[in-house]
Amino acid sequence: AIPWNVQTEDNKDILFAEQTLNDQHFGLEKVKERILEYLAVKTMTGKNPSTILCLVGPPGVGKTSLARSIADALGRKFVKVSLGGVKDESEIRGHRRTYLGALPGRMIQAMKKAGTTNPVFLLDEIDKMASDHKGDPASAMLEVLDPEQNSQFSDNYIEEPYDLSKVLFIATANDLGGIPGPLRDRLEIIEVSSYTEQEKLMIVKEHLIKKQLEAHSLKPEQMILSDDIIMEIIQHYTREAGVRELERYIAKLCRKTVLAILKEKVESVTIDQDKLVEFLGKAPFDHTKKLPRPQVGVVTGMAYTQFGGDILPIEVNHFDGTGKFIITGQLGDVMKESASIALDYLKANKEKYGLDDKAFEKQDIHIHVPEGAIKKDGPSAGVTLTTAIYSAFTNKPVRDDVAMTGEITLRGNVLPIGGLKEKSISAHRSGIRKIIIPKDIEDIPESVRNDLEIVLADHIDTVLEHAIVK
Repeated sequence: AIPWNVQTEDNKDILFAEQTLNDQHFGLEKVKERILEYLAVKTMTGKNPSTILCLVGPPGVGKTSLARSIADALGRKFVKVSLGGVKDESEIRGHRRTYLGALPGRMIQAMKKAGTTNPVFLLDEIDKMASDHKGDPASAMLEVLDPEQNSQFSDNYIEEPYDLSKVLFIATANDLGGIPGPLRDRLEIIEVSSYTEQEKLMIVKEHLIKKQLEAHSLKPEQMILSDDIIMEIIQHYTREAGVRELERYIAKLCRKTVLAILKEKVESVTIDQDKLVEFLGKAPFDHTKKLPRPQVGVVTGMAYTQFGGDILPIEVNHFDGTGKFIITGQLGDVMKESASIALDYLKANKEKYGLDDKAFEKQDIHIHVPEGAIKKDGPSAGVTLTTAIYSAFTNKPVRDDVAMTGEITLRGNVLPIGGLKEKSISAHRSGIRKIIIPKDIEDIPESVRNDLEIVLADHIDTVLEHAIVK
């Protein structure tokens, strides 16, 4: 029953592939471009490129549906194996036939289901594989995914080498850290980052509303939804990188509309601010607003969270004491180290910054990062902490419309960090006008780039020059 030599004919039209990807997904330009390159090479050479694509990104950004779109674009069969929680090697390689209840592995079962030797094969959640005393399935996956070996894949059940080299493998993962090194080495990582608010708005208008209206048998004129209301839902009802929660809220609006039409015998429902609160309840989220005015010892930092980005104020106080250093706000080790680097840098350069009359050993310093109940860690608060401590000791206020991110060294150099796209979007959303970052990045969306003044800093002096109120 296994397909040994049945093959589907590929659709070689690159323009059709591009059209399919654009119709089914909004944004994700770099990802689509990489997929089209892959398909173009495949068409030109007539065989599978030996790379295995792995889409990495937060939940709900369309990794699984991208793989399905690739199958549609190529006109191939689509099969999916979910690897979350697989902890037994024989799930991949099959059992020997001497055992009771022996079965082939999931790879061979999926090939049987596909019915062809060249399907698009999705390995979902490849970072969630576990291992126990029955072997390590991640190591068994090496044979499946290594282009040098998979033309002779051996399954314990069929005991005959099976050719997997014609299969187009696509893996998805939420977190790169969960994929073991040797396996990651065989994958080409494609980052699928979170959507900006403008992208979410377009996704709702072009895809989600149509899909939900259809699912609830509503005509477009029966539920009228303005862009402002959609933006309100995006900003104040959801906090996520993808669009899953957003789709649930659109579905909820459709259900309430259907109920109103049948119960109150109205022709259509126009959703305004009052209706929104009536249908969805009060908004659960409010984005961190920028500081109301320049303050001494309070600096706006930019953080990367699993829902995208956010800004967070960092506060520093100092008072007479015995040189104690107090850090609160559930900070992880990396941020605690950043704080002590920031303080030691300023102590070592007292004269340069006009702090030589300050007796650090007779002052207690307290650093606090609100909100206190949320764990925070990561290497991007070094410059923020340095600026906050400098401001507190010199009594110079920090500008309220400036946000910053970057790691600092003991020499005062600013090191690059990740998540700049999400951080810049969150700063723009919160009303910040200037951001200080370690390196420029093309991924910052045009709409954000035009509204923000971007300062590139490689030393803390540049940061202080732009952040402190003149």
